Amino acid sequence: VVFATPGMLHAGQSLQIFRKWAGNEKNMVIMPGYCVQGTVGHKILSGQRKLEMEGRQILEVKMQVEYMSFSAHADAKGIMQLIRQAEPRNVLLVHGEAKKMEFLKQKIEQEFRRCQLLHASQRRDHHHPHQPLHPCGHLPGPPQEGSSHRLMHGTLLMKDNSFRLVSPEQALKELGLAEHQLRFTCRVHIQEPRKEHETVLRVYNHLKGILKDYSVQHLPDGSITVESILIQVTAHSEDQGTKVLLVSWTYQ
Repeated sequence: VVFATPGMLHAGQSLQIFRKWAGNEKNMVIMPGYCVQGTVGHKILSGQRKLEMEGRQILEVKMQVEYMSFSAHADAKGIMQLIRQAEPRNVLLVHGEAKKMEFLKQKIEQEFRRCQLLHASQRRDHHHPHQPLHPCGHLPGPPQEGSSHRLMHGTLLMKDNSFRLVSPEQALKELGLAEHQLRFTCRVHIQEPRKEHETVLRVYNHLKGILKDYSVQHLPDGSITVESILIQVTAHSEDQGTKVLLVSWTYQ
């Protein structure tokens, strides 16, 4: 049993496996959902047993073809729930079978009185949403001279249709999640015949001289930090005259 994508058999691994297995009547392919017209999936669901593949090769389909209604997307109930929570001014239906889209359109219009029905391949539609923001509370007064803008950093939590902006630490605590740190590393090769600890000192002194407004530190383990950026020096595995600077920083 092989689960492979894409589900419409128009390319990729699923199509490669299908081409190998299609000629044996003991095999079976189960199509898990809607297939766009013109794809291999749509053709075999329509009963077509001879397919023209690349290079005008004819593939005879002897395997069994079954259809099982399954979708990784939200069903009509899930879409209605999403609209109920998000309360959008417009809803744009762009993908799916025409009859089912029309049914969903009627359901949305009956309950929410808003909907735009559109197939993406038919035309373009332009919307200019306007959502007014209503202030709650009052400012204590005009901003003082010399005040500066500050970037707010936090996590937006939604519970019982209400929103709260809390610190990341508080969000992790409430959700019961452990904190994970994402770091990026860049490798910089430099021609340096000296030993590693001598190279570290040269890099440290150079950064200390040009980054006077930043905190540059030489740690006991031989690494260098510039604020939250970590720099380590290692020797090249093949060329001892080349040193590799590993520059690592966190996602901010």
